[in-house]
Amino acid sequence: MTNVVTTSSTIIVPASIQMISLVGSSDEILRAVEASVPSCDIMVRGNEITIDGPTDDVALLDQLFAELLIIVRTGALINVEAAERSLHMLRNEANVSPAGVLTADILSSRGRTIRAKTLNQKKYVDAIDNNTIVFGIGPAGTGKTYLAVAKAVQALQNKEISRIILTRPAVEAGERLGFLPGTLSEKIDPYLRPLYDALHDMIEPEKIPRLMTSGTIEVAPLAYMRGRTLNDAFIILDEAQNTTPEQMKMFLTRLGFGSTMVVTGDTTQVDLPGGIRSGLSIVQEILGDVDDVAFCKLTSHDVVRHRLVGRIVEAYAKWDAVQPEPPKRPFRG
Repeated sequence: MTNVVTTSSTIIVPASIQMISLVGSSDEILRAVEASVPSCDIMVRGNEITIDGPTDDVALLDQLFAELLIIVRTGALINVEAAERSLHMLRNEANVSPAGVLTADILSSRGRTIRAKTLNQKKYVDAIDNNTIVFGIGPAGTGKTYLAVAKAVQALQNKEISRIILTRPAVEAGERLGFLPGTLSEKIDPYLRPLYDALHDMIEPEKIPRLMTSGTIEVAPLAYMRGRTLNDAFIILDEAQNTTPEQMKMFLTRLGFGSTMVVTGDTTQVDLPGGIRSGLSIVQEILGDVDDVAFCKLTSHDVVRHRLVGRIVEAYAKWDAVQPEPPKRPFRG
């Protein structure tokens, strides 16, 4: 039987940092960390945190609290989720600083700062900075669309582009909206509402109608992109799993000079009629080796909604993995 080598470590928290910001109200962050590393005992006395347990686990928690201290010093708030994400990064990623991931500001607006919350989200944001076309592929709640809109608003504020174009395929209406009652805006609003919601988090509500009237921000169904060349713009295609291969090609070839494109979607949530292949599902086969095009994969570990959402995503993924493959109609392009 292998003997486990144990050790003890004491972390001195500077007097300038309030302990509650590090351990949480009623020690909730501390308790969450203990639950994640049950082999260690963590004690707090005054401005000292003492950790006892197996040497490797104590070293892990030393590193965790060092990262959390860096985050607190930047003025960012730590909660249970941030501590758990930091621990996950330290356990699963080599040479990654959780503080570097969690303190990189994208946009400050309306009294809040928008940042990546996971390593894959940070890689996604960095890919948008470094490539002309980026695909963000992953399940619901991973911030694909939200972070893309944040980067678009940032680019607009920095005068890197002159307009933002947000689009989705209106699959539920079959891309044929004419038979629906009401004005064009009333017809398409239900399908574009998630994009409006993201904008309202980042731009003062009273400014959005003015920006839309002037054409600085355009929100429209994918069908309305046909025949256009989009210059000097930040263009986001959301719910791209519901594009056909022809629609995906049509959208990508709208790219003009000085523009950035971000395509987001979840290949496990295709709503196309039976037998029609998703343009998002096959685009990496086509563009995977093309320079200046990046593919970013997000997983259930990147879900930043209620923690139960991540578990739901994982449970569905396991269920889907054992289901028989439905027959596919061949694509003739």
